[in-house]
Amino acid sequence: MKTDIILSGVGGQGILSIAAVIGEAALKEGLYMKQSEVHGMSQRGGDVQSNLRLSDRPVASDLIPLGQADLIISLEPMESLRYLPCLRKDGWLVTNTRPFVNIPHYPAMERILEALVRLPNRVLLDVETLAKETGSQRTANIVMLGASTPFIGIAYEKIAEGIRSIFGRKGEETVALNLKALKAGYEVAQTRQS
Repeated sequence: MKTDIILSGVGGQGILSIAAVIGEAALKEGLYMKQSEVHGMSQRGGDVQSNLRLSDRPVASDLIPLGQADLIISLEPMESLRYLPCLRKDGWLVTNTRPFVNIPHYPAMERILEALVRLPNRVLLDVETLAKETGSQRTANIVMLGASTPFIGIAYEKIAEGIRSIFGRKGEETVALNLKALKAGYEVAQTRQS
């Protein structure tokens, strides 16, 4: 088993929380893991990217070679375009369709979506709307994690355990809300797989 994942978005969207949950699930699964992170110029609004490498064998490097990512998880559609050269030809993209407009002259969403729908393996979804429907827009990142779960190579139940572990100190209500968000994203991925 080997899964190379690129997580991308902008500061404040919860990219590092997704990485923490996947990492926790990987450890519970007895997998090896390496992670690297790149933070933008500001805490909120700057680009954030993380390489997450999971394997049943020791992992030598924390960086994913160009064209070798099995999965890109992106909370920002333009950021997903930035990392497409890293994706394997048969890799999956799971991305948000709602932009976080943090730069002048942000490209038209129609142009971004045109590029994304050409990919053979993709799940495109508005995670903010789904999160709001499940109870809190603050769980958008966990909705995205749920939509990505079928492509990670770790059982859904282990990802749910990761949520319990990471968010447990915040109380049972927070855990339940995040588990509901995880399930909502997972169900969407089941119906939208290309």
